[in-house]
Amino acid sequence: MKSYDVAIIGSGPGGYVAAIRCAQLGMKTAIIEKYSTLGGTCLNVGCIPSKALLSSSHHYEEATKHFEDHGIEIPGEIKVNLEKMIGRKQAVVDQTTGGIDFLMKKNNIDVFEGLGSFVDATHIKIEGKDAQEIEAKKIIIATGSKPSNLPFITLDKERIITSTEALKLKEVPKHMIIIGGGVIGLELGQVYRRLGAEVTVIEFMDRILPTMDAGLSKELNKVFKKAKCKMMLSHKVQSVERHGDEVIVKAENKKGEVVEFKGDYCLVSVGRRPYTDGLNLDAAGVKMTDRGQVEVNEHLQTNVSNIYAIGDVIKGAMLAHKAEEEGVFVAETIAGQKPHIDYNLIPGVVYTWPEVAAVGKTEEELKADKVEYKVGQFPFRALGRARASGDIDGFVKILADKTTDEVLGVHMIGARCADLIAEAVTAMEFRASAEDISRMSHAHPTFAEAVKEAALAATDDRALHV
Repeated sequence: MKSYDVAIIGSGPGGYVAAIRCAQLGMKTAIIEKYSTLGGTCLNVGCIPSKALLSSSHHYEEATKHFEDHGIEIPGEIKVNLEKMIGRKQAVVDQTTGGIDFLMKKNNIDVFEGLGSFVDATHIKIEGKDAQEIEAKKIIIATGSKPSNLPFITLDKERIITSTEALKLKEVPKHMIIIGGGVIGLELGQVYRRLGAEVTVIEFMDRILPTMDAGLSKELNKVFKKAKCKMMLSHKVQSVERHGDEVIVKAENKKGEVVEFKGDYCLVSVGRRPYTDGLNLDAAGVKMTDRGQVEVNEHLQTNVSNIYAIGDVIKGAMLAHKAEEEGVFVAETIAGQKPHIDYNLIPGVVYTWPEVAAVGKTEEELKADKVEYKVGQFPFRALGRARASGDIDGFVKILADKTTDEVLGVHMIGARCADLIAEAVTAMEFRASAEDISRMSHAHPTFAEAVKEAALAATDDRALHV
């Protein structure tokens, strides 16, 4: 039987990063993955493939709608070759997952393919290609999450689908009905809207992106409406039925009326659930929460002292970069170091166009906590760089403590916000004030100037370009 210092179950961003950090710290490390490729949901059927399709569909939209404005004329009809687009997406995925294989070899990490399950607190049975049993002093559970469903919906994975199937359709839908106005539904909805599908988003809450700052939700809702997406807010789905190639969705609006929607595809995008199936946690004595998560303490340690858990399988936002931070945190904790994670400073991003990004507290949270704050907001349309590229939708909003001027939250929607949010995270990590940011030189012309201007607006309403 092979023995290890650390064994990790699951090879997503949390698991493979934990493995690398453990190996860097001198531990003999193994990683167990039930699928034939490493990388988990994010690299195989999540973050990476969805961004590839978002990029391809964005190019198509630019070519069909905006190239002419730039003086670029393309003779003949511009067509979508969906098979080639999906093929490119898969090539990106294959290259990325192959990169993880390389990193495992580089760091001398043993990779086992098969379903890992606990025999007891220090032994893992692997069933599959590499069927055997291994022993480990420490074990990290990093098994991630799976798409959630509503109890009355039968997913046939052909017409009534999850995000996994939506990433490999063989045709552009005529009418895609999306249940759920969260990140995944909106990103994939924008992909297929750009490619020509009619898109209807049905959301139970009174706004899309309900966990983000309300100002961002309102602005992105405008963008989707401008793209002629039907945004059905405050609608409770009652039934989803398939009849041949047609899907019929019935939902109740806030007036109590039942509304019927007909399409050829229905994407069920109502969040994700922790995935612990087949782990046999009882054999190790690991406790679960009533929400199906693995229960952990502030050190991400389960009730069994040598077993840890990270990522989507525990409490907190289901984000790849959160899982990565936790993977490093646990590796360093096992090594006797004293690492730190500030969960308030883990940014959230929506990769629509315009992009949406946020870190820290929302206005709603500050009001609920009775914190006195001030707001500085700056529109992208006032930026020279935004006008030059034609990306004028959106704004940057900075929330700062009314007394100390410390930045408490930054919320932005606009071009390149997925990258711009890192500036806000850096500033908040060092407890910067709005004035600190406003006094830093930002290159001109750039989208980043919107951050400086919003900081100026929060500092005695001093924005220069509005």
